[in-house]
Amino acid sequence: MTFFILQLFLLLFWNRTNASPTVPDQLFSSLIPQKIANTSNSLPSPIQYPQYTTTWNVSTWLDFIPDTWTSGFFPASLYALNTRKNLCGVTDANALGVADWVELGRSASTGLIPLETNNTNLQHDVGFVSFPFAEELLINPQNETAIQAVNAFATDLAARYNPIVGCTRSWDTEDPTDFTVIIDNMMNLEVLWASYTLTGNSTLIDIANSHANTTMINHFRDDGSTWHVVEYNSTTGNVIRKRTSQGYADWRQYNSTWSRGQAWALYGFANMYNHTKNADFLQTAQRAANYFLEHIPSDGIVPWDFDAPLSPSPRPADSSAATIAANGLLLLAQVDPANATNWSNAAIQILQNVTSLAWDSSWQSLLSNGTVNWPENNFLTGIVYVQLSGLIFSEGDYYYITAANMLVQMGLAECKEVAASNSTPSAASNGSSLARQTSWGIKTYIFIVILAANIY
Repeated sequence: MTFFILQLFLLLFWNRTNASPTVPDQLFSSLIPQKIANTSNSLPSPIQYPQYTTTWNVSTWLDFIPDTWTSGFFPASLYALNTRKNLCGVTDANALGVADWVELGRSASTGLIPLETNNTNLQHDVGFVSFPFAEELLINPQNETAIQAVNAFATDLAARYNPIVGCTRSWDTEDPTDFTVIIDNMMNLEVLWASYTLTGNSTLIDIANSHANTTMINHFRDDGSTWHVVEYNSTTGNVIRKRTSQGYADWRQYNSTWSRGQAWALYGFANMYNHTKNADFLQTAQRAANYFLEHIPSDGIVPWDFDAPLSPSPRPADSSAATIAANGLLLLAQVDPANATNWSNAAIQILQNVTSLAWDSSWQSLLSNGTVNWPENNFLTGIVYVQLSGLIFSEGDYYYITAANMLVQMGLAECKEVAASNSTPSAASNGSSLARQTSWGIKTYIFIVILAANIY
């Protein structure tokens, strides 16, 4: 009898702590299309694009000129909601019928067209700015405006390639021999693949492969973590310096790992493997993913830098890093079927935790708690590319929306009708699911020990 009781509780403990995570309802909230439509209808003229909120005005977007690296994320978010509408249909409850998302996406993208031939700030980020045009081509493969944009941006990025270094230059520098490459650039390689599909220009693929191979060698540490920045000598190809720019530190014992850079690496190499089936790229994506997951703290919240100290508190979170990583993990689950369940469960857990932390119905962005650049005191905001940050980044919105779309496409979630009034996490669910599971497991373990002590 005693043995049976112990077995029962051990089984209960195992099942509870290893339960599959739950897809958060907020991913399908009607607030998402409502907020995105409201932002679209409020874009200024001449057009500017939302990038992030600020620490002093956390609920309202700041708009930036088109010649800004994040400008493509908001138009791409409009296209992503068209994908959501096609996946889920239109109902009063899901609010996906509040706008013609394709027309809004096309209209918002017009401000990016002049950048094809005249940009000074984009540098390597022409890849990110190409995203809405790539989305348009999925709808209308014959759209000449989109074809021209993708090819022009790919040509721009290819012109930044140095065959001696083996990479495309990320940031321009005053010293032309200082050739700077950042880990983010792995994501911009997609425009080369998109243009190759349109033109058959294999030189673009050679550049993408060369950049990925060189990055794989020089940006990664032995433990699978990444440096944000690697500086090369442009005439010899030698590495001059490895450092961070937006992370915590790169001095003395610290060679910190900026979490968003780690997420870019995970996603970028999973994408390169998806295109090439080069096993080295898959292994690199797996290493990046394992490091990311193993270094999420016990509360389940992705920090701005994995090595940033806990004191003084609070250590800023970065919801953008979380949502980018979630997308990368879902892609990894598709290209690495042997480990698909582990990657997809990890992605859902990250989305669950970041939603509990950062979903805020009162903000113009979807999420709070983003960190744009801690060294420049730009944190606790909304971010357009992640839309789940302290600072809110426009890419955050984009990757939050696309994560839900991917879950539906993969059969891991069903479209839900979540009205705005029902999409705010309750007080009981506002903490990290991972922390709650850990707490429950500890209590169960203590109960078993006490029970065994009393029996024996």
